[in-house]
Amino acid sequence: MDTYLIPGLDGVAYGLMLAIAAAGLTLAFGAGGVLNLAHGTLLAAGGYVAATTSTGSWASLAAAVTLATAVGAVGGGVLAAATAGLRGRGHLDQALLTFGVALIGADLLTTVFGADIRRPRVPAVLETTLTVAGHRYPADRVAALAAAVLIATIGYGVLHRTRAGRLVRATVDDRHMVAGIGVDPRVVDAVVLVASGALAGLAGALCTPILGVGPGTAQTTLLLSLVIVVCGGLGSVPGAVIAAIGVGVVQTVGVVTMPALAPYLLLGAMVLVLLTRRTPLPEVRG
Repeated sequence: MDTYLIPGLDGVAYGLMLAIAAAGLTLAFGAGGVLNLAHGTLLAAGGYVAATTSTGSWASLAAAVTLATAVGAVGGGVLAAATAGLRGRGHLDQALLTFGVALIGADLLTTVFGADIRRPRVPAVLETTLTVAGHRYPADRVAALAAAVLIATIGYGVLHRTRAGRLVRATVDDRHMVAGIGVDPRVVDAVVLVASGALAGLAGALCTPILGVGPGTAQTTLLLSLVIVVCGGLGSVPGAVIAAIGVGVVQTVGVVTMPALAPYLLLGAMVLVLLTRRTPLPEVRG
C-alpha cells in the first residue's frame, strides 16, 4: 500500500486542481449555455501571469493569484461578449468561435512568454517537505490540495446557498421565469462566463507552481477538462469534482503501476464510464 500512497495523494491533489478548471468549463456550458473551447487558453494565461508575478514572497504570491483570477475573468467577459450574438444558433457556432479564439490566444501567449516551461517562485516554506504517513511530501502540493478543497467548498456554497446561485440554477431551469422577476437572463449568462473564466485563471495560478505552464498547457487542460465534464455529466459540478479526482488518480497511479499503458488508461477509463453509466450524475441545478 505504501507504494501507492504518495501517487494516490498526488492523484487526488491533481484531480482537485483539475476540478477547479473543469468546474469553470461545466459552469459555462451547463449554466451559461456556451461550449467554450478557449477555456484551456484562459487557464494558461492565468498560469503565465502567476509565473511572472510571483517572486518568492507571500505578497507577490497573493498578487499572482489575484491577477491570474482577474485575467481569467476578463477573458471570460470577452468571450461572453463574443458569443452573445450566437445564442440560439447551436453549440457548433460557439465551438468554432471559441476554438478560433483559443488558437489565437495560444499563439499570442507563446509569442509573449516564449516556448519554455515556466514556474513561479514560491515562498521558501512551500519549497520544503512535510511528513505524511511516514513519507516526505512536498509542502506546495499540500497547500494546493488545501486550496482546491477550500475553493470547491466555497463554490458549492455559493451555487447552492446564495441568491446568486439560485438565480443561476433558475436560469438553467426556466429563462422566462427569471425574466419575469425582473432579471435579464443574458446578464446571468455573462456573469456565469466571467465566473467561469475567473475559475480558469485561478486554476492556472494553483497548477503552475507544481506543473509549470508552457505551449502545451492550454491543449492538455482543455482535453482533460472535456473528459471530466463528459464523464461527470454535462452541467454537473459535483460530477465534475468526482470525475476530476478519478482522472487525477488514473493519471498518476497509472504511471507507477503500468507505465507502458499509462497514455491509454485515461481514455480507456472514459470509454468504460460512458458505456456503463446508466444515468447522469447530479446537475448544477440539483
